[in-house]
Amino acid sequence: MNKVPILTPLLLPWLLLFGSCSSPPKPPTVDESQKRPVNSAMAVELQVCKSDLQNTRILATESSRMAEAAIATVQQLAARQQAIATIQARAAAPQANSVFTVRFDFGSTRVAIPAEMSAALIDEARSAPLVVLRGRTDGSTDSAAESRIARERAAAVREYLIVAGVDAARIRATHQPTGDFAADNAVTAGRAMNRRVEIEVYRAAPVGVGVAATTAGAAAPAQP
Repeated sequence: MNKVPILTPLLLPWLLLFGSCSSPPKPPTVDESQKRPVNSAMAVELQVCKSDLQNTRILATESSRMAEAAIATVQQLAARQQAIATIQARAAAPQANSVFTVRFDFGSTRVAIPAEMSAALIDEARSAPLVVLRGRTDGSTDSAAESRIARERAAAVREYLIVAGVDAARIRATHQPTGDFAADNAVTAGRAMNRRVEIEVYRAAPVGVGVAATTAGAAAPAQP
């Protein structure tokens, strides 16, 4: 007669442990309703739209930058054109003649010109197409003596300019013994202002006026 083994309380826990190890664990469950295919047509189209939107933003930013640069370039060109037009207008505009006045002591024909005035006079007269000299006195009557001193004052200034390098062919000397006063000839200070030679330096040769040297002895009549 076979004997059936009797399970003692000490062996029962070990048997249960061995039994649980022999059966594999169950896999986790997955909610199928939450699954989305990665490469679905909708997902691909959405990604393409996002890429196109990003590219459009980049192009818009670049276009805006290029437009601002183009506007700045146009403004710079306009400013330069305006500056050129201003320079051309100034060059085309006729410039006024320069007038210098040399004073003389009573009865004197000695030329004494301050250094600063002399430098400016010589600089302009050397490049001028015409230099006109007008000899004057403080005489009250038209006499030979007054005429002579007015003529000699103009001749002295002419010689001064020639020595300084002004072309004699472009100097025209005139004189007027009386009248054409610059100040009141009845007072001492006024008479000192009237004993003078006026030097008019032309920027451009006057129309119809020949530029020719005139000697002191063949001086032309005074201009009014």
